[in-house]
Amino acid sequence: MSQHFLLSSRAKTLNLASVFAMSDAQAEEAFRQVRWPDTNGAPVCPFCGSLDAYDCRRANGAPRFRCRECGKDFSITSGTLFAAHKLPLRSYLAAIAIFCNEVKGKSMLAMSRDLGLSYKAAFVLCHKMREAMAAEFANRTLGGDGVTAEVDGAYFGGYVKPANRLENRRDRRLAENQTGKRKVVVVIRERGGDSLPAVFRSEKAATNFIRAHVRPGTVVNADEASSWDSLHAKYEMKRINHSEAYSDGDACTNWAEEYFSRLRRAEVGHHHHISGAYLLRYAQEAAWREDSRRGANGEQVQRVAQLAMGRKPSVDFSGYWQRHKGA
Repeated sequence: MSQHFLLSSRAKTLNLASVFAMSDAQAEEAFRQVRWPDTNGAPVCPFCGSLDAYDCRRANGAPRFRCRECGKDFSITSGTLFAAHKLPLRSYLAAIAIFCNEVKGKSMLAMSRDLGLSYKAAFVLCHKMREAMAAEFANRTLGGDGVTAEVDGAYFGGYVKPANRLENRRDRRLAENQTGKRKVVVVIRERGGDSLPAVFRSEKAATNFIRAHVRPGTVVNADEASSWDSLHAKYEMKRINHSEAYSDGDACTNWAEEYFSRLRRAEVGHHHHISGAYLLRYAQEAAWREDSRRGANGEQVQRVAQLAMGRKPSVDFSGYWQRHKGA
């Protein structure tokens, strides 16, 4: 019997011990290679694009460069998701490694303990990494001629605690007995390919999103929910009645169900509550983890670092705690 990929040495190309054993200079060089790969780590001014910059680091040793063209100072993380960082670069590399090594997600309380941070710092840092992961979903389209994609939805949030006594209980499935915060995560998942999640008030509201992101010619699999009936006009559809069977030949939504299994386990086992303004971030994180599950952890860390260093400062989480801004 062949060994599972995640148990093999090919899946484990980076370990935390090697990250924490890095010197400040080694961590700095690693981030320079990620930030400026085209110049082999040589600094490029983020303000004017000049290659003529020299080292003028602070007295405490924090890396800083000064551009000879425009005279402005910048660091390795200037103009990125990690701009204005307070921690050593080695700590950011360790945070990415810890975050990627988790299979279903990372508790921000646990991250704060691992790195010796406040809960607030860990909360913002983890959401910035989720924002980096989300960059891979921008403008993504799935499917194509003869390709099979699965569509399904699952509801999260808006929990209403049932009354103590039986006679006082209400049917929580009815809209009048809900909080209005309950939303559905709809995922489009290409078999053997990528995923694309989104958040809506109802499954029916997701049909335009599906039409915009699933290419013509795709064979779309879905369950028997009436929300998906309008998709028959554009796609070849295969439907499965889950009250009778989980699959019927090629008709199933098992790939989509795998994604929801990961997201639900992340909610129950790590986060406990992922509804509201952050639900999309968690949904994108789960999709990124599901799509990357067959990649070595070293490659995953490299990807997240590149995505973070290639993004501008976060609109949602830069100064989040100082101004009480919601995502």
